[in-house]
Amino acid sequence: MSGCVTLERPWLTFDLGTQMQVLSWAINRPGFVEANRILWREVRNADLPQDMDVHGWLAETLRARGDSDAVCFLTSRDVGFFTQASAEVGAAAAQCVATVGLSNAERVGHRVDRSNFDWGTINIAVALQSGLSQTGLIEALTIAAQARTAAILELGLALSTGIATGTGTDCIAIAAPQTTSDYAGLHTEIGEAIGRAVYDATLEGGRDWMRDMKG
Repeated sequence: MSGCVTLERPWLTFDLGTQMQVLSWAINRPGFVEANRILWREVRNADLPQDMDVHGWLAETLRARGDSDAVCFLTSRDVGFFTQASAEVGAAAAQCVATVGLSNAERVGHRVDRSNFDWGTINIAVALQSGLSQTGLIEALTIAAQARTAAILELGLALSTGIATGTGTDCIAIAAPQTTSDYAGLHTEIGEAIGRAVYDATLEGGRDWMRDMKG
């Protein structure tokens, strides 16, 4: 499978190719929705002053573009550094597009004071070839989150609280055709495909960010 990815900074578009059910906690159209594309909007601190109605600003920006029906992330990561990975396992296929910034990295169960820092984030979109029910899509989201965490642990980014497991503003969106299939766990073909694609895209993006910080 190969959804089309288009970069037009400050926008990144992942065209799913068809209308799918999407589950996310994205700032625009969170929860269970129907959509045919997932967007990223790159922002800087100056774009979002503290007193701004961010939801209202983004809704108006998307409306002006004709994209109000899209699921949309916000990120301070340069969207030009997006990564992609795909995996096929048996009849299952997954495609992942990710942007990875770790400037507000955290270790789960702890919090670091990030006042007056630029905030990065990890934004992950996954499109599945195989259909799932809403129950199956929830389980698929947990597999994507697990793969994200495994990839960030692999980076070994040390914080005062321990090795980073993610950031304080991560977001994941997962899309699939709607069927009655309830299972997407680690023992399934679709779970393996999700895990591999998300892990590979997140690890590559994280390594890119680490190199940027060292350079």
